[in-house]
Amino acid sequence: MKRFLFIILVAFICSDCFAISALVKYIVDGDTFIADIILTEKIRVNNVSVRLNNVDTPEIHGHCDVEIERAQMAKERLAELLPVESVVVLENIKDDKYSGRVDANVFDESGYDIGLVLIKEKLGRPYSGGKRQSWCN
Repeated sequence: MKRFLFIILVAFICSDCFAISALVKYIVDGDTFIADIILTEKIRVNNVSVRLNNVDTPEIHGHCDVEIERAQMAKERLAELLPVESVVVLENIKDDKYSGRVDANVFDESGYDIGLVLIKEKLGRPYSGGKRQSWCN
């Protein structure tokens, strides 16, 4: 119930008015991780799936060996950028097309935009929604 209320709060009330801290729990793939959202010192929403805004990384269950290999590289790099138990900042939070997941710009403790880091390192590419390009070319 808390997770649902958090998503409603963020998606419909004020998605780009504030930044929220989150504690990284584990990495799902190159552009998604699970976090505990820190609303106040005493209130957390546990195990929220967070997808990086504006970046697409290859899929772990990809369509070709190249995509799968690049997906693993992206996942490993995201794990380096967002170590378990590290605190990150979420901004521009929006409801995702998949229920229970949110999209957000994610910044590490130094203020680096993690999505842009992945794009710069060619482990991801810019994405603004719609049909994704193949990673198998």
